[in-house]
Amino acid sequence: MSNVKLAILFYSTYGLNHAMAQIAAEAARAAGAEVRLLRIAETAPEAVVNAQDAWKAQAEKVAALPVATPEDMDWADAYLFSAPTRFGGAPSQLRAFIDTLGGVWFQGKLANKAVSAMTSAQNAHGGQEATILSLYTTFLHWGAIIVAPGYTDAAIFAAGGNPYGYSHTQGAELDDKARAAIAHQARRLVTTAAKLTA
Repeated sequence: MSNVKLAILFYSTYGLNHAMAQIAAEAARAAGAEVRLLRIAETAPEAVVNAQDAWKAQAEKVAALPVATPEDMDWADAYLFSAPTRFGGAPSQLRAFIDTLGGVWFQGKLANKAVSAMTSAQNAHGGQEATILSLYTTFLHWGAIIVAPGYTDAAIFAAGGNPYGYSHTQGAELDDKARAAIAHQARRLVTTAAKLTA
């Protein structure tokens, strides 16, 4: 068992990245981590969200979950981000949250913490790897320790083979192969964070 404090931060328009974050949270808790499952605040106008039934339904589904704050980033020993790609990068909602972290970054409170990322896109070549890599550029600025899954488990190959972080193509089922790859990434993150905090 570990005593790692893990913040799993997700933005999810229609529910996929929320589901991925929940799978990761379950695996991380099983690995002994204390987990905070946190949603990234919605910044799109309410009228826009409400105009799409699926978007509105997802917003209502996660309304009771806590919104991620800089204080959560200070609390955590490790971070796992999950968000869809938007034109090959992270969605504006996640970037807006990252832009609130200047204070904790300046105090060095994001440095030397383990971090990993997952994403999704509408199609297999819709910017999945670019999105994760662009987030990793930000994490390098923090001085965080990137913990990608790499090719460290057969589950990575079985689920599509992305060594940077799990990525899902919208419309495909979150099947046992996907769940295994997500769980491996979460466990690897917890295991690495435990070594960093020992």
